[in-house]
Amino acid sequence: MALIDSVSSRASMPSRRRVGLRTYLALWRSRRALAKLDARGLEDIGVTSERAQIEARRGFWDVPDTWRNS
Repeated sequence: MALIDSVSSRASMPSRRRVGLRTYLALWRSRRALAKLDARGLEDIGVTSERAQIEARRGFWDVPDTWRNS
């Protein structure tokens, strides 16, 4: 009975979608590019330099939910 309870509790948990190597690589490249933008480039995309630095320092494994595959 404990096994059944364990399985049913996992089914009710929100699913963590799998993220592939390509996603990690794209995110790493994106954050590297963000770190290299000058003030004008950051202004063009509507990001402050402080916010850009915070985002650029995040690890490649820290994938936004909107990037996760189904």
